Amino acid sequence: MKTVIIYGVEHRGSSYNAVQLFKNKLNLEDKEVTEYFLPKDLPHFCVGCNNCFMKGEELCPHRDYVTPIKETLYNAELIILASPVYVFHVSGQMKAFLDHLAFQFMVHRPNKTFFSKTALVISIGAGGGMSSTIKDMTLCLKNWGVSNIFTFGFAIFAVKWEDVSEKKRLKIEQKIEKISKNIQSKINKKKPGLKIKLMFLFFRYMQKKFGYIPYDKAYWEGNGWLAGARPWN
Repeated sequence: MKTVIIYGVEHRGSSYNAVQLFKNKLNLEDKEVTEYFLPKDLPHFCVGCNNCFMKGEELCPHRDYVTPIKETLYNAELIILASPVYVFHVSGQMKAFLDHLAFQFMVHRPNKTFFSKTALVISIGAGGGMSSTIKDMTLCLKNWGVSNIFTFGFAIFAVKWEDVSEKKRLKIEQKIEKISKNIQSKINKKKPGLKIKLMFLFFRYMQKKFGYIPYDKAYWEGNGWLAGARPWN
């Protein structure tokens, strides 16, 4: 399956190694996997220029970095986001990446491909903070229109992956195997769940009645979503 992996840091630590275990259990072929390491592949913070909202994402000052990642996301069947815990949240690099894609939140201009995708969110921490870190990433995925989101958080009680005990490694592998089977059973599910559909219908109502940003409303009209079309049909 076509897969895109976004790593929230460049160093290949515990979260990276957890991704590798998932790749093995999911039988992902290297030729179908595209990996991005932050900040190397997107070395800029969003500057808040609002071009993506008001005029179009092609006018983002960092489009040369954002566009290739965005297009890979659109073409993928499985999206994997992985970030270690940084003060109980995602790394600054991962946050900067998510900020650059704010225009595709459902309130603005969601890409219809997201409504049929599956996602996996991973966060490994030495102690706590995995839940809030995972929440940062899942919130964005849901607002992009992704329904099938699987999560994996684990406290390893070690600074380095090499120092993780054999007992914990076994638990990690068992949990990864279980989640991988669930992912494989859902990967071909093409229609979103009820919550995502209701979210879409709410923002459809907002666009139809108010249309605060003309560029957004034109996008919805162009897709036929303010009439009878739906992104999952």
